[in-house]
Amino acid sequence: MFTLLAPAKINWFLSILNLRPDGYHNIISLMQCIELFDEIAFEESNNLEVISNTPHIPMEDNLIYKTAITLKKLYNISTGAKISLIKHIPSGAGLGGGSSDAAQTLKGLNRLWKLNLDYEDMMRIASTLGSDVSFFLNCPMAIVSGKGDIVEPLKVSSTFTLLLIKPPLSISTAWAYEEFKKLRTQNQKPLPYPKEKLNGLTNIKDKRDNIWLFYQALVQNDFSLLSSLVENDLEPVVTTHYSIISEIKKQLLDTGAYLATMTGSGSVVFGLFGSRREASIASKKFRSYWYKIVNTLPSFYRNRHMGRRQAESQQILDLPYPGSNPGAPA
Repeated sequence: MFTLLAPAKINWFLSILNLRPDGYHNIISLMQCIELFDEIAFEESNNLEVISNTPHIPMEDNLIYKTAITLKKLYNISTGAKISLIKHIPSGAGLGGGSSDAAQTLKGLNRLWKLNLDYEDMMRIASTLGSDVSFFLNCPMAIVSGKGDIVEPLKVSSTFTLLLIKPPLSISTAWAYEEFKKLRTQNQKPLPYPKEKLNGLTNIKDKRDNIWLFYQALVQNDFSLLSSLVENDLEPVVTTHYSIISEIKKQLLDTGAYLATMTGSGSVVFGLFGSRREASIASKKFRSYWYKIVNTLPSFYRNRHMGRRQAESQQILDLPYPGSNPGAPA
C-alpha cells in the first residue's frame, strides 16, 4: 500500500479564446498548484474498488474510477485495485480536485500495475480524461492552452500566501462555459472590467504576452502590476448569477489583499497576501464560509514528487528575469 497527494490549483489568469469544433473552448491560462491536497491510497486487489469519504459522488462521474477503467481497457489489465480517497479539496470550487485525483490515479496505477508508462504515455491518456488532468502531471506551475491539454511547465522559486474563500455554493464548470457561450452568442461583452484595466490591456492583443507579463510580475513580486493584469473571463459570467462572488472579492481587497479573483469556474475566490499573518487577520471576516490559508507550491515540488524519467522528459520554460523583455518563447 502507498499513498499519493493530489494538490489543488488556482488560475492566476484565465482567458477564453474561442469555441472549438469539438464543443470545448480554447483557453490560455496560468495555473499553479497550492498546498491543499486530497489523499489517495493504492492497494493490490482482485477487484476494482474505489472508496471515499465523500460517497455521494456517482461512480460514473468519479474521475478516479474513469481513469482506472481507461487503463484496464487500454492495457488489458485483469487484476484490480483498492483505491481509497480522503477528500480535502472542495468540489464545485474551481480548484481542480477531480482532475488532480485523476492525474495521481494515473501515476498510482502505473506504479501498482507496473505498466512502465513514460511521461508522454501518461500525457496522451490524461488528455482523454479531462481538461485539467494534463496540467496536474506538470505541477506546480504552467501555461495551459488548447482545451487544457497543451501544457508548458514554468519555473517558480517563490511561494505566495493565499486566502481561499468558498461561499455556500458549488458551480459546474460545464454550466459556466455554457453561460459564457450564451453571452458570446448574444454579442454581449462578458468582461465588465473597469475602464482603466481595459486600457492597460487593449494595447497587448496577444493573450500569451499578457500571461508572460503576469508571470514576470509574479517572479518580481510586483503586486501592483499583478492586480492590473489579473483576468478570469468566467468571473463576470458567474458573478451575473451569484453576486456573492463579487462581494467576497471586494471584502478580500478591503482587508488588504494585493489582488483578488475567482479561480477557474468558481466558486472559490482567493486573495493574495504578503504573509500568513496578514491572511489570518483577514480570514476573521469570512468565518461563516469555508476558508483556507495556503501557500503556492514552488518548482522543487516537481522534482520531489515526480519520477526522474518524467522530469527529464519535460521542457521547463523559464522567463528572463527583471529587466528583460517578457515576450513569449519562440
